[in-house]
Parts: sequence; C-alpha cells; structure tokens
Amino acid sequence: MKDAMTPAPTNLRQLLLAATPRLRAAGIDAPQREARLLAAHAARTDLAGLLRIDTLPAPAVETFARALARRLRHEPMAYITGHTGFWSLDLEVSPHTLIPRADSETLIEAVLDHLPDHAAPLRVLDIGTGTGCLMLAVLAEYRQAWAIGTDLAPQAAGLAVRNATRNGLGARCATLCCNWADALTGPFDLILSNPPYIPHGDLAGLMPDVVNHEPARALDGGEDGLVAYRALAAVLPDLLAPGGIAVLELGIGQGDSVSGLMRAAGLEVAEIRPDLGGIGRALVVKK
Repeated sequence: MKDAMTPAPTNLRQLLLAATPRLRAAGIDAPQREARLLAAHAARTDLAGLLRIDTLPAPAVETFARALARRLRHEPMAYITGHTGFWSLDLEVSPHTLIPRADSETLIEAVLDHLPDHAAPLRVLDIGTGTGCLMLAVLAEYRQAWAIGTDLAPQAAGLAVRNATRNGLGARCATLCCNWADALTGPFDLILSNPPYIPHGDLAGLMPDVVNHEPARALDGGEDGLVAYRALAAVLPDLLAPGGIAVLELGIGQGDSVSGLMRAAGLEVAEIRPDLGGIGRALVVKK
C-alpha cells in the first residue's frame, strides 16, 4: 500500500493532487477525473457524493491506494470497481468478459427501431452473451420478451445470470454454456451478438487497458477478423423465425464484408447503423 502512495494523505484534495500527475505520467486519459472515480470507489459513493467529502478514513485511503496501483498498470476502471453502466442497467463485470461499451448500445437502438412493439412476446437469443448486457437491455425494454444467452466460458455464463438477478430480470432469461448456439434449435424473433472481430494481427496494437486485461477469446476474430461472422452466417438462417431479425456488432470497416457473408447465407441486409462516432457498428439482417 505504501508503494502505491507514500505518505498516504487522508485529506481528499491532497489525495487527488498526489494521484493525478501519476495517472497522467502513466498515460491515463482524463487523469483528474480518473483520480476522482477512484476516490469515489474508495469512499463507496459517486462523483456527486464525493463533493460532500473532505477527508477519507484510513481504510478508504488504503482502498484508494490499492485501486490507484491497479489503474497505473492500466487495469480497466470497471474491473477495479467491479461494475459498469450499460443502457439503463448496472452490470457486474469481471476479467472473464469484455467490459460493455457505449458503442454496443447502438445495437439496442437498432432493435428499438426495427421492432417498435414493446409489448411483443419476443423470443430472444444472445450469442456470446458475456455480461448479458445486450439481452438484458432488450428485456428491460420489452416487458413480455424472454431470452437465452449463450457463452463458451462458464464464468461468463455465470456472470450473466448474476446480472439478470441484479437487474430484476432473472425470471425472463436463462444462460447456457455452449459453443455459439450448438444446443439450440430456435426459432427466435431476435438474435443478438457482439462476436470477436479484431483481426489477430491487430491485437498487439490495442490499448494496454484492453489487450493486457480483457479476455483475448472475446477479441480475437482470426486472421481477417471474420471467423465469428462466418460461424454466425452458418446458423442464423435456421435459428431465425420468419420475419425475425439479427443485430450484430461490427468492427471498423467490416460492414461490407459481413453483409456479403449474410447475403450469401440467404439473409437480407436491412441496415448498417453507425455509432456516435460515425462508425458502422450495428448490422441488422432479416430472414
């Protein structure tokens, strides 16, 4: 603990002033805000609550020092705090799954536009569910829907179950540990997937927060980044109900290639929806 910050001040302002330049020197973006997030985590409050705090007790200072040491090693903030927000949800996260990102909310926006009836009793499948963020966000919007999430990693499948319970959605979903959708026959009205799509040769160039901490199996899309999409194209036509849609997350510049795979499988490409950065992020296909 003393290695992380010596001496460890108890005054909050001193704590932040000492931590911020260390985070900046480590190459952490927005170091002042990151220091405040770490302090809020240590104080078991949020950024607004931090405004009402002048000093931290010794146990909180020790928690802050441990958390700061982890962040200086570029461990993602969400792994340090143990949770993150996605859509309207608060989700537990762990190093066994990718951290849900705002870009993936583009998939939920696409679902809402293509399936406007919020009372529809949708049958939903989330392939490679991870934290469960996609299926749980859909269940939060469609109160008569039910969902199945699949994941190859038992730890991820268990995490999705905990997140369903955490958000009051456990009665309307189940999670299976299997490869893609091997254990399922369908049909499903909506299929979601955020598959691994980073070309293998590009992994080393990712931010250290990602490549050194998030699970490689959830990132590595093979030599061309399209291995998972080929697997999805092989199963989606049989899993989708007539009139059903699939919404898939895309990597940068993959829209045309993945669209071609889906058309070759007999599916109609309805939309490539950009995220807030203008990158084609959500591919919507129909049966």
